Formats: sequence, C-alpha cells, structure tokens
Amino acid sequence: MDKAILTCALTGVLTNPKQHPVPVTPLQMAAEARDAFNAGATIMHVHLRMQHDGMGHMPSWDPDVAEEVVNAIRQACPGVIINLTTGVVGQDIAGPLACIRRVKPEIAACNAGSLNYLKIKEDGQWAWPPMVFDNPVAKVQQYLDVMQECGVHPEFECFDVGIVRSVTMYLKAGMLKPGMGRAEYNLVMGVASGMPCDADLLALLPRWMAPDSVWQSTLIGRAEIWPVHQKTAELGGMLRTGLEDTFYLPDGSRASGNGALIAALAHCAKQAGRTVATPDEARALLGLT
Repeated sequence: MDKAILTCALTGVLTNPKQHPVPVTPLQMAAEARDAFNAGATIMHVHLRMQHDGMGHMPSWDPDVAEEVVNAIRQACPGVIINLTTGVVGQDIAGPLACIRRVKPEIAACNAGSLNYLKIKEDGQWAWPPMVFDNPVAKVQQYLDVMQECGVHPEFECFDVGIVRSVTMYLKAGMLKPGMGRAEYNLVMGVASGMPCDADLLALLPRWMAPDSVWQSTLIGRAEIWPVHQKTAELGGMLRTGLEDTFYLPDGSRASGNGALIAALAHCAKQAGRTVATPDEARALLGLT
C-alpha cells in the first residue's frame, strides 16, 4: 500500500512511571498523544492506569478513567482514532467491556489466541511465575459481540503463527460481522515466548492471512526492532511503536518520548517510498464507518 498508517502505543500495561518516562494521568497521556500525532500517528493505542498516588504502574478498568483519558486525547488531537486495549488474564472481562461501552473507541484490541507468557533470566530463573494469557474462542467471541454492539473495529492481536492462522479461521466462520471494517491482523513480535522479532519470519506471515486484509507489526525490544520496522514498511504493512513497545531509537539512544519514536517510524515509511496516512485516509483503509 502507498499509504502507511502509524499507530502510537502510548504507555503499556505495567511499566513503572517512577523508572521510565511513561504517561499516566489524562494530561500526560494527552501531551504524549499530541507529540505523536504531530509526528504522524493517526491512531493512539490506549492503556489505562490507576490514578491514585503511587499506583500509576497498575492497570485500571474504571470507565470513568477511560472516559477522562480518551476525552483528553481527543481534545488534544482533533480527528485522532482511539484504539482501546482489552487484554486481561481470566474469564472476567467485565471491566474491558464496560470501558468499550463507555468511550466507544473506533478500534479495540482483540487478543486472538492463548499464549504461555514466559520470560527466563540468564541464570535460568523465571522472570515472573509462568502464566497463561488465556484467550479461548468463547472469550474472543464475547469481545466481538460487544464491539459489534458499539460499532467498534477489532484489531486481532497475534502473538504466534498459530494465532495468525486462527484469525483466518475466525473470518471464515463469520465472526467478523459486516460493518466492523476490514480484517486486521496485528503481528506482535518480541515477546519472549511468542514470535521473535525477525524480518525473515515477518515476510512469511502474510501468506497465512485472509485476502483483502490489513496487517501491522508490533515490535518489542531495543534498537534491533528497527530493521524489522523497515521490513514491515517495505512489505506494505502498517506501523506501530511507542513507549509501550520500546524506549530506544534506531541509533540505540533512549527516546525522549512517543513523538521521537513516531518520527523514526515515519522515516521508515518514507524510506520505503510510502506516505503517512491522514486520519481520514486511515479510516478509509481500515473500513471504519
């Protein structure tokens, strides 16, 4: 595609703002979003944090927090597209569904399959107790039902090759209803127990996607992710980065914020001969109504 949609993942799930420069409050989220928007990001991927003193490293599913954060971003970035996170471990998804219903984002993440979520240290000890990020088909369907109810476009998060293939089966089974936009795969690479951040693997994955679908890559890591961002741009994928995914620019230096990361991503698009999509162009490409 000639046009490249840029998404900014503003803050992430658990990153401690006392250790890293991630935004937490509505004003901080809006300021970071504005910098990213000015650099070319038309979509803001939004995670919510608790707003109590000392609790900014913990996620929140309070619809009031969701509304305040999203309203602040929309005011700071006229025309921006909101992409709301939904991922939770376990079958209780009342919080994410309440947030979707309250703010009605144009896009919401839909984690499309389960993953043993693991990380191992150099000494052979687990970085955290082994856990399963559980996303069975019934849970995926619950999300899709509420997204359809609210006119929200699902972005299918794929952490492994089998999940990419599962999404194609979801589409064949009719789980993506008319009016929910084009099928969109998000290839998440760099989680230690998921797909590695590898340009050769990336080039193989589109063959397992449904015809007329859109795809993007989410690349987690340090400076090594940037050649794979460039490969994404060259292959026609959409592009995402932000402080949720990395703190590092292509030269290995630490980013001052989301705006610098999006500027580097826009350069990848330019190097591939593509132009950055405007909000309206992004809506058209994704089939948003």
